[in-house]
Amino acid sequence: MGKNFFGERFRLRKENVKNRILLAVLALLMCLQAGCGNGQESREDFSAYMNQIFRAEVTASTLNMHYNLAHPENYGIEDYKVTYGKISAGEGTETSAILENWKENLKKFKKKDLTVAQQMTYDIIMDFIEKETPAGKFHLHEEILRPSTGFQSQLPVLLAEYTFYDARDIEDYLKLLSETPELFEQIMEVEKKKAELGLFMADFAVDDIVSQCSNFVEHPESNYLLSTFDDRVDQAEFLTPEQAEQYKVSNRQIVTGDLIPAYQRLAEELSALKGFGKNSGGLCGLPGGKDYYEYLVQDTTGSDLSAEEMQQQVKAQRKQDLESLAKIAKEHPDIRQKCGNYQLPTEEPELILEDLQEKMKKDFPSPPSVSFSVKEVHPSLEEYTAPAFYLTPPIDDISRNCIYINKSKGDAKMELYTTLAHEGFPGHLYQNVMERSCGLEPIRSLFGSSGYAEGWATYVEMQSFYYADVDQEVAAFLQKNQSALLSLYASADLGIHHDGWTLRDTIDFFASYQITDKRVIQEIYQLIVEEPAHYLKYYVGYLEFLNLRQYAVEKYGEDYSDYQFHSALMKMGAAPFAVLKKYLPEFYEGCGL
Repeated sequence: MGKNFFGERFRLRKENVKNRILLAVLALLMCLQAGCGNGQESREDFSAYMNQIFRAEVTASTLNMHYNLAHPENYGIEDYKVTYGKISAGEGTETSAILENWKENLKKFKKKDLTVAQQMTYDIIMDFIEKETPAGKFHLHEEILRPSTGFQSQLPVLLAEYTFYDARDIEDYLKLLSETPELFEQIMEVEKKKAELGLFMADFAVDDIVSQCSNFVEHPESNYLLSTFDDRVDQAEFLTPEQAEQYKVSNRQIVTGDLIPAYQRLAEELSALKGFGKNSGGLCGLPGGKDYYEYLVQDTTGSDLSAEEMQQQVKAQRKQDLESLAKIAKEHPDIRQKCGNYQLPTEEPELILEDLQEKMKKDFPSPPSVSFSVKEVHPSLEEYTAPAFYLTPPIDDISRNCIYINKSKGDAKMELYTTLAHEGFPGHLYQNVMERSCGLEPIRSLFGSSGYAEGWATYVEMQSFYYADVDQEVAAFLQKNQSALLSLYASADLGIHHDGWTLRDTIDFFASYQITDKRVIQEIYQLIVEEPAHYLKYYVGYLEFLNLRQYAVEKYGEDYSDYQFHSALMKMGAAPFAVLKKYLPEFYEGCGL
């Protein structure tokens, strides 16, 4: 678990959209003044409008823009301010009004005149508006600093992987580095406001983040952002040796003089707020926290189910998996011994990814040819980094892909095999290159769903157990066991944040499934408190894909095939699950292109 965010492409998506909507509205008004035409003209106007939104939103954060676009100039983006974006504790009272204005202007397009793909984009953005309009009141419930998926946790890896396509990219990178102290000051202003209002994090969360920051700054002169930068400028053929050396000097000055002190100050100021976090349990213990969690689970998962409905589905799937495990154990009394003694042909990540590409051919359409590399997480980030993650490439350069493996997490045998399926083929890497190769409009890259991305990766991870070279009963037993285990985390997430489970309640819950190590359960409890809805994007997303597949099976009967179902999903791209279900027949039957 913990594979979040890098599989999605890093972005402060909602805040950027909210901050940039006004520019897009103005662009639309210019279109509407002339009057949107019918047929081809409407489709062209809609595309132009979507591209206006895309340009306005993507330039709100240079970091986001760079991870979305390798060549922004090809999208009409020449002049932009180098910035992380603004983070504020302000109310943002105009957001709802802007969203409503956006909604009314969108309605002036006649959906029937748009292509099916454009109609789907229209519905995705409308869904976003409907869900975000009432969510403004929760802006201080959101937490940007989290031990595993917070901004301060992701930033070092994103900087280390920041590709230099030309000299301007290097200049942008160095400017971003130098602006980190100001950004962290803005973050701390928000944290102080949260502390004042009783919305600040628990002390153990502060300790985890402070420890993480301390690990990152422990050896300033050998920080890996120095060596990774040097390697990239040495490989930049557009630089002379003299230019490369000058950039290296600038980077060293900024990393040691600005970035590392910024992390140190962040840790110090967070430590000073210890004790202000009055709630060490779930979100429902905060003022307005239960309502926020209801919003958060839908926003995170892309599902329209309520928290109670999610819990019911999670329990039902766990019951089914446990019954399957009992049946396998009855039919194969030696199954536990087999599951402990099996061997796979290789544990080399590259060879496993090649094997997965071959095995998946019968169930999934072939992806375009792309390169990929597998790297190890730097030791200073191991403790707080996921077992593995995939860095999504820019939408205009899907040729290069990178998967990180955290060796400290000890993935081996089947766990490594299925983790690489989750991150690579047919998981995140496959999903991203397939979507981009299907010609989705650029705007779609900004309105993806965490539940779709991680739900898909979990869905195919479960499938990959059956691709491994083991006996089928071993594959089935390990897969059902994994699904049941993940369901426990999902139930605990819902129990802690929605129903107010205490640590004692959580210990009792896991004990009822013969998991009794109290130290481990306390770690799980604290992680779930720190990362609300984190496990739901994986498991509820997975269940939603199972629901969608069942819908297709029932609708198409003998004409159903996994291959065609997966093909339709890749053509549709990431979207809330209700939208996917609505448009699935169009794409399954080949009418949605």
